[in-house]
Order: sequence, then C-alpha cells, then structure tokens
Amino acid sequence: MTDHHDHPRGPGVSRRQLLLHGAAGVGMFAFADELRAASLLRGALRSGQESPLAPRQPHFAPRAKRILFLFMHGGPSQVDTFDYKPLLQRDHGKPLPFAKPRVTFAETGALMGSPYRFKQHGQSGAWVSELWPHVAACVDKLCFLKSLHGSNDAHGGALLKVHTGSDTFVRPSIGSWVTYGLGTENQDLPGFVTLCPTLGHGGVNNWSSAFLPAVFQGTPLGNASVPARQAMVQHLRHPDRPRDQQRAQLDLLAAINGEHAAARSEDSALPARSESFELAFRMQARAPEVLDVERESAATKTLYGLDDPKTENFGRQCLMARRLLETGVRFVQCTHSYKWDQHGNLEKDHRSNALEVDRPIAGLLTDLEQRGLLEDTLVWWGGEFGRTPTSEGGTGRDHNPHAFTHWLCGGGVRQGFSYGATDDYGYYATHDKMHVHDLHATLLHLLGLDHERLTFRHAGRDFRLTDVAGKVAHAILA
Repeated sequence: MTDHHDHPRGPGVSRRQLLLHGAAGVGMFAFADELRAASLLRGALRSGQESPLAPRQPHFAPRAKRILFLFMHGGPSQVDTFDYKPLLQRDHGKPLPFAKPRVTFAETGALMGSPYRFKQHGQSGAWVSELWPHVAACVDKLCFLKSLHGSNDAHGGALLKVHTGSDTFVRPSIGSWVTYGLGTENQDLPGFVTLCPTLGHGGVNNWSSAFLPAVFQGTPLGNASVPARQAMVQHLRHPDRPRDQQRAQLDLLAAINGEHAAARSEDSALPARSESFELAFRMQARAPEVLDVERESAATKTLYGLDDPKTENFGRQCLMARRLLETGVRFVQCTHSYKWDQHGNLEKDHRSNALEVDRPIAGLLTDLEQRGLLEDTLVWWGGEFGRTPTSEGGTGRDHNPHAFTHWLCGGGVRQGFSYGATDDYGYYATHDKMHVHDLHATLLHLLGLDHERLTFRHAGRDFRLTDVAGKVAHAILA
C-alpha cells in the first residue's frame, strides 16, 4: 500500500483533480462553472467516495478496527508496576551484579527494591503492584509486553521513537500512518484525535503527519496544561453567521483555491486546508454531541471516576475517547502528562500518578467490553521508556530505555498473557525482546496492515513507520 502504486484512491477522479479541472479554468469557463465544480467536490466529500479519509480496505482481515493509546508521559517504572522482581527486593542496597549501560542519562547507585507490595491476580496469576487495584481486577483481559526496548534515554527522543518510530528525524506519527492506511469511518470528525497532548519533548511532531499528506495529521483537543474539561474544539460555531452563508463562503473559497492549486499540482497543503475547512463545517453538527460527556448516565460517569477530583481529569479523557471511538474515529490518544518522571520521591509520586489513572482505565475497559467495543478496539498502554532498578539519589530511578513494559487489551490479542522477559533485576530485556519497531509492526498487523507494504514515497525513497526493521510478535495474537 503506497501512495504511488499500492494505495489506490478509488474509481473516478480525485478530489484534487476535481479542484484542478473543475475550478481552474477561469479564462475558459464562467464563474458559475467553478461553483458547480465546488459543488461536485462537496458532494464527493459528503459521500466519502473521494475523500482521503474515506474508509479503505486493509491488506488482510484485521483483528482490530480502531486503536486507543493511553500514554503515560514521563516513563513509568516497570519494576514498580507490572514487572515483579523478587531478587530486586532481596538485594535492595547491594551493587548491581552486572555492568550498567555504557551511556546513561544520570548516575545511579545501588539496587533499590520496590516500595510497593506485589500480589498475583486473576486466573492468569499476573503480578501487579498495589498501585493498580482496579487494573489488577482486569489482568485476565490484558496482554503484557515485558521486553520492550528503545534507543534513546532522553524524553524527547524516546517520545518521538514511540510515536513516530524515529528519535532523530521528523517522521509521521503512528496515528497518521494508521489513518493514511485505513481512513476513518466517520467523515464528520477527524480520523486521528489526541486529547491533552504534551507540547514538550517533541511536541507537535508526536502527532504530525510530517511528509504524509497533511490531512492525516492528528487533531489535538486541548494540551497538557489544559484540564480535560476544557479540551474542546475551539470556535466550533460561528457567532453570527448561519450555516447557509458559511456554505456559500466555502463554495467560493473552493473555487478560488481550485484556481490557485492548478499551478501547484504537487502541493498537498492547499487541498488539505480545503479539506480541513470542509471538515470543520461538518463538525459543527456532530462534534458538540460527541464530545459532551454530560450526556452519559451518572453510573457511567462514576465508572470512569468523574465523581472524584483525583480521577476526574483522566477519567474525562477516557470517556471522551470512548465516545470518539464508538462514532468511527480511527485513532485516539489520551495523555497523562508529564508526571511519571520520578528521579526522586518515587514512592509518593508514582502512587499519586497511578491513583489518577487506575480507576478511569479499568472503567474504560469495562465500558468498552459491556458495549461490545473491546473485541475490535485495541487499547494500548505505556510510556516512552522504563526506569532503572538502581537508585538515583536514594529515592528515585533514572530513565531506562533498555527494558520497559507496555500492555495491550482487546483487538485480537491474547488475554491473561505475558510476552517477553527482563533480567532478574529488570534492567535489560532478555527474552523475546521487542524493539519499538516490533511493537509498531505488531500494532499495524492487528489492524490488518502489513508494515512493509504501508509505505509512502518521499524524497526519492519509500518510507514506512518501521523504517527498515520490525517483526510482528505473532505469539501475542489470539
């Protein structure tokens, strides 16, 4: 599936061609013809036939139709959450019995046992720390990935690696790749939405479409400094102009843009901007309803933790995400930012962080399952890297890209399963190692996309999310 030979756009002329051929001939046709061309364009967008965001067939039968990324910005500690290490507890205060990485983000000392108690849960017997009492009740639905590793121990590079597959170059986000490959099932909403994303550590590049057509970039609602209650589409309704006048303005604008685009056939920015105007017009009718969580029952809002000031913010993100997913949005991200970077005060701060998200996440999984959405929705939880089992300053842990844990749920993954392993202290991934490229290849596979075929030609070569690497972890597939 490539833009230049494997990614067909469907029968008939493209949206761009409609603009070019229908609205470019100012010297040949009357202005009324331009408006008729704009009307044809509008009809194509409304029918979804020619829209670049129209649903497209995957390469093979998918296990999941949509994806929700619950991103824990800062780097949760694997050895304090889901990767229990009895020897780390036993050897607390002793030197690490093997070499530390040649390059580290900061100096660390002796081994530091987890300050939290671990227990086994569910029929799977998964070990979970006391930080996650509500998620622990869901472990028989989860697929733990305990052998992840990346290539960068700085937040900026690590965030970009997880989101785009590259920590050194500007590349399209995974959400952009997914919507490029599959389109979206709701033409009245963006195909890729990110809720309260961070503006640091790569910022907009974490949801950018980079060299993919601009229409596939993520749409941010709010940012990390804005409460989820305020993470809405700004200026959604025109304060004094009715819809029929707005429609006339867009028709005129499409005609003028068509003339402008005629001389710039290789420029995707203008058609993408035109599409954004059309989408914004359509969103006026749909978005307020979808994003209004107050329409939910009191029981549902309680399930997500909206009744508790500690859980309300992330719970609201999760509930908004569910409402977006069930209306056909292809890729949604919720970000808990920027709180998990415990170089000190780990015992107190990791506990506070988990308290904010534990109940909302468990409520989300329960709600998705009750609504029949979990089967074909892939929920993905994790941060940009893990933490060292050695102590930093006596009360914290340093960055560790050499081993960290993510988990998946729903969307065709094995339930109550744990894949991969780390060493006895949790410093390095050792068994069934899963690089970030492997994770991305596996996520795309679950959506029915072959990561080696999902390519885009740019600057004389074919690019893909997984660059020149990536192996699907078939062992986790249900």
